[in-house]
Amino acid sequence: MMISAWTTEQLDRIDTADELRIAVRREDGSPRRPLPIWVVRAGGTVYVRTWRRRETGWFGGALRTRRARISVPGVETDVAVEDVGAGPAELRADVDASYRAKYGRYGRSTLDSMVSDAAAASTLRLVPEPRVQCPGGEPEVVPGSGGATPGRSGPTARPWAGWRPR
Repeated sequence: MMISAWTTEQLDRIDTADELRIAVRREDGSPRRPLPIWVVRAGGTVYVRTWRRRETGWFGGALRTRRARISVPGVETDVAVEDVGAGPAELRADVDASYRAKYGRYGRSTLDSMVSDAAAASTLRLVPEPRVQCPGGEPEVVPGSGGATPGRSGPTARPWAGWRPR
């Protein structure tokens, strides 16, 4: 059986984390340096944004490869990155509301930059990469997805352990 949705536990951990660490994959599949970014949950879906859409940095890399590895305490997994932009009005309203609810404590000037038209145009949906549920066992990452089994601890849970930026 293929599994590609977030579990309730993963969503709860992502929702309670102040920041998510994202390591965008390069074209050769190797991860870039993980960077902390704000993350929100709208329903059963995970979204990230940058304050303005651009073709450089982590955001530009995510647009090019559409793959990343993310982590928050208790969750580390590979994801597909989907560019949704501002999306339909209802989606934008839901994501904006999630940013306001989660990060409103940072003050209006900071929060306004993340719910602006420019930021909304940079909205990315993060979808866990499909994995196969083995009969009676732990899920395994689909071959070629470039990652470790989500939820597994130890060295196989961090394929870039020991990796340092050049």
